[in-house]
Amino acid sequence: MTGGHRQRTKTATPRKGRRALRWSAGAVAVLALGGGTAGYAYYEHLNGNIKKDELNLGTHGVAKAAPNAEGQTPMNILLLGSDDRNNAGNLKLGGAKKEVGWAALADVQMLLHLSADRKNMSVVSLPRDTMIPLPECTDPKTKKTYPAEDLDMANASLAHGGPCCSVATWEALTRTHIDHFLMVDFTGVVSMADAIGGVPVCVKENAYSHTPDGHGSGLRLKAGTTSVKGEQALQWLRTRYGFEDGTDLGRTHAQHMYMTSMVRELCENATLTNPGRMRSLAETATKALTVDDRLDTVKKLYDLSNELRKVPSKHIAMTTLPTAQWSEDHNRLVPKPGDAEALLSLVRKDQALDGSGGAGPAPRKTPAPAHPAASLGIQVLNASGTGAEAPVRGRAGQVVARLKTKGYTRAEINAQRTPGQETAVLFPASVPKADAQAAGKALGIPADLLRKSADVSRLTILVGTDWREDTAYPAEKQPKKAPDSAAVLNGEDKGACMPVQPGFTW
Repeated sequence: MTGGHRQRTKTATPRKGRRALRWSAGAVAVLALGGGTAGYAYYEHLNGNIKKDELNLGTHGVAKAAPNAEGQTPMNILLLGSDDRNNAGNLKLGGAKKEVGWAALADVQMLLHLSADRKNMSVVSLPRDTMIPLPECTDPKTKKTYPAEDLDMANASLAHGGPCCSVATWEALTRTHIDHFLMVDFTGVVSMADAIGGVPVCVKENAYSHTPDGHGSGLRLKAGTTSVKGEQALQWLRTRYGFEDGTDLGRTHAQHMYMTSMVRELCENATLTNPGRMRSLAETATKALTVDDRLDTVKKLYDLSNELRKVPSKHIAMTTLPTAQWSEDHNRLVPKPGDAEALLSLVRKDQALDGSGGAGPAPRKTPAPAHPAASLGIQVLNASGTGAEAPVRGRAGQVVARLKTKGYTRAEINAQRTPGQETAVLFPASVPKADAQAAGKALGIPADLLRKSADVSRLTILVGTDWREDTAYPAEKQPKKAPDSAAVLNGEDKGACMPVQPGFTW
């Protein structure tokens, strides 16, 4: 592990006010509200509020997901919460004057995945104390280059080159293409909570986030449901001491509760049809937003909101990347072996994390192929290499041999070097979908791994990182929902209530 902002990232005690999901909540609020009501001049005024930054560094990146069998494409948005202290408003909400001028950290990071068919939305949070690799990044503004790090705290990516470095870090971590980012800071949360009229949250016992040595958010709530507004909403979102076991995970779960509740309020609260309230919320939110250069107007945000609105709340799943305690520091986390990859694999395969929708199971009956197996030209590529392991030798040849036993006598190896990726059946527009399904079925590959692709000229089998042995695609590589350790919260769950940490009741 190499250095970089060590005075901030190695302390085990979080700095006051660093909880930033409220900023991500602000981004969601803008998306839910859409584009404002006051004419072209006001529209241009709101556009002027929005800050822009680069989406990626150009030297990193993952290819955009191929369309599914129906030609639909998923969308991935990185939500970032900055702990920036470089303006008076943010500083007033927490932190010390000595922190002015320090590079901001991304203390909240969430990947929002919108399924290709727009039937489900999945959100994966990454606790800020998680140790992950960081790529080499050059800040596009200062031109300073930060070297790659084998392990560093996840929140340091923002300080290593801005939002584009966070995007590069997430693409490397998840092997998922990111289409957009939205970053928000402290100042919008109080006004936003007031504009909404309050966000209902719940605690199982009377709760008081305060320790004798001065730590804690100061949140004080009676048992049951309370509609939090203003600074009380801020306190809820930054509470660590007082929820569950007093760790970052408990705080993340509380933030999920707030976000899902806020989205329901935005959708259900009729008072938000009031133009004055809408205008106030739009003004506050756009001032807090920094977006990528492809999402830099209210119109583009409005178009994105229309895509997000297609998802019913019962098909919204909030999750946390499964983690385990790091062996070198009990105050730090690392991605949990097995479970973390299982969760991210579902995202890459465009499957709902709670099993409620998405690409869905394969049809009970595969349509009859349009052409005989022996007439189809199929190429097989070895895409089984991972970041830590080389491709398995001979994988393409093993799969070709199985295809030939199933009658696909024209199947052949394509030996070109192929980056590691998930297993998929790719087919061009000239190949009937039924032919692709039949070829996939011969190998045990489910229909939801079919991808229509303009990048191939014939039927193509990618033997991926999730299929490094055997000639039939293994059934256990087809999870139906996220592991229990991901702590899924459904967007329609109005009964969620935070457990209170022992010693933090009154």
